[in-house]
Amino acid sequence: MTATAETTARTLADIGARTIPEFEGVHDVWPRGDRLEAVRSAAARYKERFTAEGRITAVKSVDIASAPYPVKYGFNTAVIGPHSPLIPIINRMVVVQYDDWDGRPRTLVFEPTVPEGSAKAPFFEKLQRLTNKIPYANRAEQVIVNYYNEPDEALARVGLTAGDVDFCAFDHLHVQDPRMILGSSATIPGEASPRDPIFGGARMLVNARELATLQSLHPMQWAWYVEGSLEGVEMDKFVTFEGDVELGPGVALLWTPGHTDGNHSLVLNTPDGVWVSSENGIALDNWQPEQSRIPGVRLYHKQYGREICPNGNTLEDSVDQYDFMIKEKTLADRSTRDPRWLQILPSSELAPWKRFWPVVPTFNHGGIEYGTITGDHR
Repeated sequence: MTATAETTARTLADIGARTIPEFEGVHDVWPRGDRLEAVRSAAARYKERFTAEGRITAVKSVDIASAPYPVKYGFNTAVIGPHSPLIPIINRMVVVQYDDWDGRPRTLVFEPTVPEGSAKAPFFEKLQRLTNKIPYANRAEQVIVNYYNEPDEALARVGLTAGDVDFCAFDHLHVQDPRMILGSSATIPGEASPRDPIFGGARMLVNARELATLQSLHPMQWAWYVEGSLEGVEMDKFVTFEGDVELGPGVALLWTPGHTDGNHSLVLNTPDGVWVSSENGIALDNWQPEQSRIPGVRLYHKQYGREICPNGNTLEDSVDQYDFMIKEKTLADRSTRDPRWLQILPSSELAPWKRFWPVVPTFNHGGIEYGTITGDHR
């Protein structure tokens, strides 16, 4: 075991989690074509064990906000014909309750986006300036932007308080400001005082590569991350690890790089089978382009022979993103509502609003809920 692997194992043991042996060495397979099949095979093997070992206790999602997103990014320039240049994506927070591998009840909050913090990312600041100058784009944005719940309000809606939360996590840290979630001893510019943590003593689970990116941004990454977002944050509030990890029976964070170097996907085993959540796509059309009714997406699949159509705002490694969207597809079960579609819930999901036709999802999950979230889970 390497020093990095040993460190990850010790870190995970402290929180009742563990690494996943099925994926060891898969990222190193070469050439790329061989690796794709290695990823697919490893995911199939892992799914067999994952589903046999148990389920989560409960899960419930709550909508946070809707935000504008360029069509050209959402479907990697595949969309053709007349359409609005901006489409609405809905950010939602997912609360998961489970028992860790030591039998301790845990509560994880996934994607607790603070819209106020996301607006400070250079991309969205630039988008705001542009839409202010273009009447049509400005009207589209006014229709798109809605605020439903702040993370603390979303937590209250499922009957929990800050003290009930053990961990929070994002699939990646694009447009996120950890100061607004974990608290900061430094005052954010423009504010009157330092931020208190939203979830009390909860720690943030993050892939070490994603945190390192935020600490040292490359110019190709800069527009999507909030600068200074670690100032005043206590670093021991982060739980960092490498690779694929399972937090307990029925819940895992699987490393799915490509969109970002440290991207990971939430995987849950529920009474209806396995669900996967990430922002590798913004609609099921990204993972199942052969069934898409969005103009150009099915054609993209046919012309290039590709099984997926990636969310392409950043392609730090487009081949990686392809392979690990296949990893997600292999793990996800079929929807009980419509077996043609997989149980993949985009962490930022394209809204099914008819006013943005024809760029609307061909099939939409709209959230997830199983079991009952309880404040006495611990």
